[in-house]
Amino acid sequence: MATVANLFIDQGTDFSATISLKNQDGTSINLTGYTVASQFRKSYQSSTSVNFTVTITSASEGKIELSLSDTATSGIRAGRYLYDVEITSPGGIRKRALEGIVVITPEITR
Repeated sequence: MATVANLFIDQGTDFSATISLKNQDGTSINLTGYTVASQFRKSYQSSTSVNFTVTITSASEGKIELSLSDTATSGIRAGRYLYDVEITSPGGIRKRALEGIVVITPEITR
């Protein structure tokens, strides 16, 4: 089962979050050789999605960074979205490691 964590993003600003991915026993997932992808969408059925830029910052410690540029967040309508992070092992096994809600708060100053 995936860990649940919610993200809050200010519309029109750069966003970055460093996340440590863990196994169910609390140990870090060793991401050596893995690929990682993450998207969010308005609903589970929505065909439109936004891709996070995902960087593995420390494979041995299971640390990743999710990011979006200010240009990207400016183009996203304020509201509540669903996201997940999927990891794919060197052998091709895909697993959902993280999921939750993304809240885009509206921009005032433009």
